[in-house]
Amino acid sequence: MSDASLPFNERFYPSIEKVSSGEKRKQEFKKSLENPEAFWAEKAKSIDWFKPFSKVLDDSTPPFFKWFPDGELNVSYNALDRHVKGNRKDKVAYIWEGEMGDVKTYTYYQLYCEVNQLAKVLKDYGVNKGDRVAVFLPVIPALPIALLATVRIGGVHAVVFSGFSAEALADRVNDCGAKILITADGAFRRGKTVAIKDTADRALPSMPGIEKVIVVKHTGQPVQMTEGRDVWYSDALASAGVNAYVEPESMKSTDPLFILYTSGTTGKPKGVQHGTGGYLVWSYWTLKWAFNPNDEDVYWCVADIGWITGHTYNVYAPLSMGITAFLFEGTPDYPAQDRWWDMIERHGITILYGTPTAVRM
Repeated sequence: MSDASLPFNERFYPSIEKVSSGEKRKQEFKKSLENPEAFWAEKAKSIDWFKPFSKVLDDSTPPFFKWFPDGELNVSYNALDRHVKGNRKDKVAYIWEGEMGDVKTYTYYQLYCEVNQLAKVLKDYGVNKGDRVAVFLPVIPALPIALLATVRIGGVHAVVFSGFSAEALADRVNDCGAKILITADGAFRRGKTVAIKDTADRALPSMPGIEKVIVVKHTGQPVQMTEGRDVWYSDALASAGVNAYVEPESMKSTDPLFILYTSGTTGKPKGVQHGTGGYLVWSYWTLKWAFNPNDEDVYWCVADIGWITGHTYNVYAPLSMGITAFLFEGTPDYPAQDRWWDMIERHGITILYGTPTAVRM
């Protein structure tokens, strides 16, 4: 990273476009209050629908509001297929950097291909529409791929933060009724390996519903593989074939997309179920309103995908918009306190969505 320091009195002014976008947001907000249904009907045009909706909101049973209730769509299609069919096939979807400094990029087409491979694997393992798939992974490319593959076939994913204990994992997996677990051999954290598969192995005797365990080889550390149940991620993809294609399932807008559990710090973790159409429209537009990214931007949200901010602003919002997003496995200050800023400079990151505490580190 450059040693040059900024002059104390140097100022940066937003572009005319950024200033005007603030005024536009005020106008948008006013419209949303004056005629909410017309407002959201217009915003929903940013999403591709397999079956157009005729009704925006069913509020007949509050607080259980149903958005675009008779519309049908697929989130994986909106995140991948429409870009591959359009002019973003070769555009970079993800730049990923591991804690050890390894870098991998995925174009929208490469991401699409691997998602289809894993989707075929999941279907071959008996995952049907509405079935639950548990995901216990660090922030590696296989994590968003697992999410997109699951929702492509109409499954419902339940991500469990990779730092949780075996007991916490079992509680969440059993509660959601998952039949497949996708995990990794381990993760890197502050220069050391964390044995994620070992944690899963300790939980598995308490998770009788799990039929298959797909294991991503990430750290290369030795793990125990149970014959007939455990399979390496790479072997599973190979069995699907490089030309695998799975037709995206047409989902009702009100069908569940994923379940994400509360932290459990104030009591038993609660599984919060998120719908499909309303969530995707909301994700797309909140990212656009907050950051207004364009095709040239490289965007980074520092949140772990194990939390709702990571689900929304590392996976569904940026991919539905067709922009380039950055993912990072490690911590802000390892191996040095300028790690974030070094990556921002090297990868040309133009939009950072972080926290003041982390920035001050």
